[in-house]
Formats: sequence, structure tokens, C-alpha cells
Amino acid sequence: MTDIMANSSAFVVDGAERQGRWLVTCDHASAKVPDWVNGGGLGLPSADMQRHIAYDIGAAGVTLALAQHLNSHAVLSQFSRLVIDPNRGEDDPTLVMKLYDGSIIPANRSITDDEIAERAARLYRPYHDAYAKLAQHQDDTIICAVHSFTPQLRGRPPRPWEIGVLYADDDRLAAPLIRACIAEGWCVGDNQPYVGHLPGDAIDQHALRYGRPNVLIEIRNDLIADQAGQTLWAARLAPILEKALLETNL
Repeated sequence: MTDIMANSSAFVVDGAERQGRWLVTCDHASAKVPDWVNGGGLGLPSADMQRHIAYDIGAAGVTLALAQHLNSHAVLSQFSRLVIDPNRGEDDPTLVMKLYDGSIIPANRSITDDEIAERAARLYRPYHDAYAKLAQHQDDTIICAVHSFTPQLRGRPPRPWEIGVLYADDDRLAAPLIRACIAEGWCVGDNQPYVGHLPGDAIDQHALRYGRPNVLIEIRNDLIADQAGQTLWAARLAPILEKALLETNL
């Protein structure tokens, strides 16, 4: 896979030498804001940049550990979802958020089309180009996207789920995985806490359009806020992902 850089300002690839079928992805791995974007900040307090609005807390650590367990590649973004969201289509109105969970993003309030285009060219597209090349590396790639969710949005009820399994029309892998998670005794969200598909999102771009088996896993972020939790959940998920895959005969 010499045509894919190991890392860039837009993404990191881990385990490029591994030969497993899985591609483990993390669209919201980082809260970084490049220096060329508003001087390296979005005008938010540091406390906001440490919240779920800036990145998926704990998801990067789970992604790296899970890919190792599965002997497979991983690709992780290296920029905040508030700079530009790689899990949105380029024509999605929420591609660059101006308001998120009660916080106004000052640097995005008056963003121009040219500024969005620059962010897309320097961050969004390189991430998706690397993602696409990794997915194409094998004919039988299976995509597992790792995300995390906050236990409670501002002004909303607490979310009871420990883990959510999200999917669109293709539930070949999601259905047995949900059953396996329930069998573990976990509180499982079936397409919760979000609907599992937005046109043009990362799974749409790299899995659904090519018929690749896929699943998007959401883990409640208080469970994976530290390395111990990330290691634990990766070790828990790896065998049941493999079991669910065997059940599908894919």
C-alpha cells in the first residue's frame, strides 16, 4: 500500500501491513484545528473543544485497538469535525457546523464558500481518498466505523444505551451484531442514538455504493473516556464482530 501515506495533516493510517478483511475507521478522531484555519482555533473556549462537539471522545483509542485485534487497517481523521465534518456529504448543509449542542462556533458563523472549499481540498478529500484506497485494497473489505456519543445532549433526556449499532438499508452485519451485543447483556441502541444513514456520509460513500458489508458502532463516551475503557471495549467488540461476520457467511 505504498501509494497511501501513513499520515498527513488530514488522516493517519494504522496497520497498513495487516492483512485482515476489516477496515476500521474513525471519522471524528481528533479535535485538532490546523494553523491555517482561523489561526489554529475556532473561537470556542477550550472546554468546548474538549466536548463531543469537537470530536468523538475515546473513539480513536478504540479504533486503533480494535484494528489490532482484527489484524486489519485503520484510518483516522486528524481534524475536528467542527472544521469540516468528514461524515457528511460535500453538499450537506451541516458539513461545516455553525451551531452544535448549544455552542455557536464563531469561526464558522460567516464562513465563505472559498473557505469551505479550502477545508474540503486540504482535509476532507485527502481523508476520503485514503479511506477509498484502503477500502479498495481487497475485494472483500468489510467496513466498521467507530464513533462515540455523549450521555446527554443539553436540555435533552439522558441516553440509556451503552452502545449503538447503526445501519442503513444494508443490515447484513448489523443484525447479527445487535443480537450478539444484546446477548452480552449490554443496553443496545438499534439505529440509536441516531438514524444510521445520511446521503453522502462516509458509509454511503465507501460501503453502500459498492455493496460492501458495513456497520457503524457508537459507544457512549463516558465508557471509553480513558485508555482502560478504550482497551476494554475494543477487546469486547473484536470477537463478537468476528462472530457476527461468520454468521452472515459474507
